[in-house]
Amino acid sequence: MATVQQWISGARPRTLPAAVTPVAVGTGAAFPNPRFATAGLALLVALALQIGVNYANDYSDGIKGTDDDRVGPFRLVGSKSASPKSVLLVAIIMFLIAAISGLTLAAMITWWLVPVGIAAITAAWGYTGGSKPYGYRALGELSVFVFFGLVAVMGTYYVQRQSLNWWIFLASIPIGFLACALLTINNLRDIPSDDLVGKRTLAVVLGERGTRTLYYALILGAYFSALALSTWRAGAAMALLTTALLVDPLRKVRLGATGKELISVLVATARIQLLFGLLLAMGLAVTS
Repeated sequence: MATVQQWISGARPRTLPAAVTPVAVGTGAAFPNPRFATAGLALLVALALQIGVNYANDYSDGIKGTDDDRVGPFRLVGSKSASPKSVLLVAIIMFLIAAISGLTLAAMITWWLVPVGIAAITAAWGYTGGSKPYGYRALGELSVFVFFGLVAVMGTYYVQRQSLNWWIFLASIPIGFLACALLTINNLRDIPSDDLVGKRTLAVVLGERGTRTLYYALILGAYFSALALSTWRAGAAMALLTTALLVDPLRKVRLGATGKELISVLVATARIQLLFGLLLAMGLAVTS
């Protein structure tokens, strides 16, 4: 039986900034009239989806045998620490929490949020679940950009202001890029094992050199997007204060870090994502 610490590790806490930052940015953009009750529900949806997809991936990859030889974070099913059924049950519970929170938001705001929620849960499960997981077909980054960038930021803003505009779309782009960068560095580390078991992630398709270039492009794209946004919302430039944090992870990626060496890059990327998002949220709030 898995310990509490192992269950927490299975939830992959280092990925949670991908859920927190878009909600923070959407809420910062909603100033001076944010609605913290709806923002809190949006955060619960995002966190439940992120944790749910982590457990669902643990289950799906575990029963397919693609986690039997991993370099990366601890997996419950692959390590035989927990039964597949128990991990699947926890994933379903997290998806139910996301669904109930989303339905509450829909009842408060508009029922048009329901199909968005269904799409998000379907995407979360379909990443590695089912007979044709799209995460095995080089589409993982695209899904992350859409749901943890565009949908999460604009959705959080919408449930507070009941409107959308072009600049909130622009604000969602760097958040999507950084979420993709987190997935990209994770998949770069796993290229050898994923290729061996036929898991065709975008990193496997691009190869090691192409994936390192993609990581650079996503990171730089996030910062240039924030710079562009600052010409309309000056406070967005606050996110650029995190630029110094880029030096170490970019250097390691450029110098060819592999395997366990990339775990520190993953941690640094998650830290950058969180601080960048919080500063961007603050900047949008003070200049709204």
